[in-house]
Amino acid sequence: MADSTALPTLLKALRLPTMAEQWETLQGEALQANWGFSDYLAALCEQELAERESRRLDRHLKQSQLPLGKTLRAFDFEACPNLNPATLGQLAGDVGWVERAENLLIFGPSGVGKTHLAAAIGHGLIDKGKRVYFTPTTALVQQLQTAKRELRLPEALAKLDKYHLLILDDIGYVKKSEGETSVLFELIAHRYETGSLLITSNHPFSQWDAIFADEMMTVAAIDRVVHHATIIEIQAESYRKRTSMQRRAAMT
Repeated sequence: MADSTALPTLLKALRLPTMAEQWETLQGEALQANWGFSDYLAALCEQELAERESRRLDRHLKQSQLPLGKTLRAFDFEACPNLNPATLGQLAGDVGWVERAENLLIFGPSGVGKTHLAAAIGHGLIDKGKRVYFTPTTALVQQLQTAKRELRLPEALAKLDKYHLLILDDIGYVKKSEGETSVLFELIAHRYETGSLLITSNHPFSQWDAIFADEMMTVAAIDRVVHHATIIEIQAESYRKRTSMQRRAAMT
């Protein structure tokens, strides 16, 4: 029979660090409660799995680059009466649309909470086990441009495939230049029916010709993102403007 003093070393060698840390403490509880050996082992395994899940969520949250603190609970739905909280909650809690590689488009003027909602949905999906990546569209476009110049655009696009949902924040800030819009279009085409996109924009579709280089590319991009897509339009006054006016009123 193996020496019990070797158990922590054996468990660490088997890459079971939580069991290695907790086996002795849990053993005391098991003896007091008169657990059977299988009950004791099951409890140890449950702790190991729970800690692994916690580490996985922490790792995926860090990799997602999602803004912290942006939750649906923290969103001011009273300022956006046209929004249905239940609809947003379902998008954040139901992974079905992501598993079907569907898209979500959130439109609205600047300052009404598009980024907040996008991030909140991303946080909800991470909690459900999905990989999410949040990025300002301009930042990702610049990265893809660099990759294209270095002849590694296919690899850069494939690297994004590990994310079930790619959040492109503020697509309207992309400059209408052949270099930027071509890689943006390639990204949209690459993700089409293979991975979900969540796009926020203060430009309605009628103004997307200000983003893409020509009408044909504009139509093709819109066609791909709206196919299998949910579209949400926020009709509200800018939160930043409303807050500024409230501060001014308080000072008078």
